[in-house]
Amino acid sequence: MNRRSIARNVQKGFTLIELMIVVAIIGILAAIAIPQYQTYVAKSQVARVVSETGSQKTAIEDCVLNGKLTASATACAGTATGSNLLKSATGNTVNGAAAAAGSGAPVLAFVGTAGGATLTSTFGSSAAAILTDKTVVWTRADDGTWTCASNVLKKYESSSCPTTSTS
Repeated sequence: MNRRSIARNVQKGFTLIELMIVVAIIGILAAIAIPQYQTYVAKSQVARVVSETGSQKTAIEDCVLNGKLTASATACAGTATGSNLLKSATGNTVNGAAAAAGSGAPVLAFVGTAGGATLTSTFGSSAAAILTDKTVVWTRADDGTWTCASNVLKKYESSSCPTTSTS
């Protein structure tokens, strides 16, 4: 063989097996990455709802200190901003008005006459499917201390609001 014929036989491009190996590697990486990303999104949504719900504690403290112990008082129930992660429910008010379609706000309930209260947020609307109908509840004791509990799966819980479920 002369030099000219050797130069023409040089392989160009990828073989089918090489392409199949690349596709298999991409498939394996996707199988690992997609569930991890979904877990990350759900955890960040839980943290966001815990924060949004907890931000209402200041308004409730103001109401308790001023003797307004009914959730119907606009000043107490209407300071939340609407959230697309929360389900709209009876008692949802956003700045004194009903929550907009597709959004919700924490629901406030006063317990007794000594300042006990609960703020309940229920996941819905745009929340991750695994979180739908789960709740985050901030509870104010009569002595003014606040505690938070949720019923989301343990792997999605926020460090500031532990889960009460065992999963």
